[in-house]
Amino acid sequence: MQGIRHIIFDLGGVILNIDYNRTSRAFEALGVEDFGKHYSQMHADSLFEDLETGRVSEAEFVHKLKGVLPEGVSDEQIIAAWNAMLLDYPVARLQVLQQLRNHYDLFLLSNTNAIHMAAFNKILEKERGIPSLAAFFDRTYYSHIMGCRKPEPEAWQMVLEENGLKPEHTLFIDDTLPNVEAAQALGIRSIHLQAPATILDIFKPKG
Repeated sequence: MQGIRHIIFDLGGVILNIDYNRTSRAFEALGVEDFGKHYSQMHADSLFEDLETGRVSEAEFVHKLKGVLPEGVSDEQIIAAWNAMLLDYPVARLQVLQQLRNHYDLFLLSNTNAIHMAAFNKILEKERGIPSLAAFFDRTYYSHIMGCRKPEPEAWQMVLEENGLKPEHTLFIDDTLPNVEAAQALGIRSIHLQAPATILDIFKPKG
């Protein structure tokens, strides 16, 4: 951590527990065959990419998914299946973030979408009584609001430029290797967090 002044965190798989298979199973239960072929952590087809960059709205996304689902599946069922991957926030990870804010500037950079953002903030409020992840960071950056997504260089450049951060003083943590490699190419010191390791293995809690 020598020379590090700023830390950029990914969300899913780093702070929030997620399970992509739960969403695959939920859509398959609704009648979609091989949902995993359409969407996975490493490859999302254009519909999901467009949702993550704000090029399609929540309503448009749901409407297009209805085209591959049996008649009678409701909007609410589609949204619930899409959100099934979002699990919980281990309290120890949130405590680490609170401790780190005493020493570093903290930022969140997440490939996400409006449907998930509403859901993961709701989970946080239900579990911890905190209405938004913004409480843990100096600034939060979400791909569907930014109009770009990792591993596009523009995603990190926006965070760096808007906050006056120097890459050599910045650490980035993500569980997806292409994102880590893209950040490193910009001179940002990066850690590829691979399960079962968690941020607790990087930042040992004090006290």
